[in-house]
Amino acid sequence: MPLIPEEPQIHESAQGPRVTPASSRTAPTPRPVPGPRPVAPPRPGRPGPVRPMPAQRTAREPVVAAPGPSVKAAAPSAAAPQLQLIPASAEGALDAAEEAVDLLLDSGRAPGEVLVITTGDLHPWAAHELSFGEAAYWAQHEAGDDVFYADASAVGRAASRPVVVVAVNGGSTEAVASGLPLALGRAGALLIVCGDPQQINSVLGAGV
Repeated sequence: MPLIPEEPQIHESAQGPRVTPASSRTAPTPRPVPGPRPVAPPRPGRPGPVRPMPAQRTAREPVVAAPGPSVKAAAPSAAAPQLQLIPASAEGALDAAEEAVDLLLDSGRAPGEVLVITTGDLHPWAAHELSFGEAAYWAQHEAGDDVFYADASAVGRAASRPVVVVAVNGGSTEAVASGLPLALGRAGALLIVCGDPQQINSVLGAGV
């Protein structure tokens, strides 16, 4: 029987796109991981926290609050007030005291927190108000809503206030010697003395 040669087997390759091995694939570029977003700046005109600003005022305009710690003038155990000396002659002491009052009011002190004492001539305001009688004059002191001016001889009648300003504008040595310690006792937080530094230091017994 004749041998029939075997037909060669033809292996058909699968038609279609070839599959690329995974190892030869190009890995996709990793996308950057977003981090925390920066806070967007506030839009113009967008309302934000509003801090109250001190209102413009004159020396006689009432002030709602004063900056700094509140000091109860009537507390006998409170810390000793600070002392501030403004060198001035007897003729210029009253003007220096007025400037000190203006600075206090501009810095936020309420007018009712300030007491001004003169050792010599009365302040023009005090002289004018006393012309209407002592009852009306001291009624304004009791109201406590404005700067009050008094003579050193009347300090004992005046109530304590956070700030006392003394104008050593003359007067006898006894008036100055008795008025300054009383003024110190009436000052709750600050005593400002306008006058001759040597005289003031000798009376108060300490450098200021």
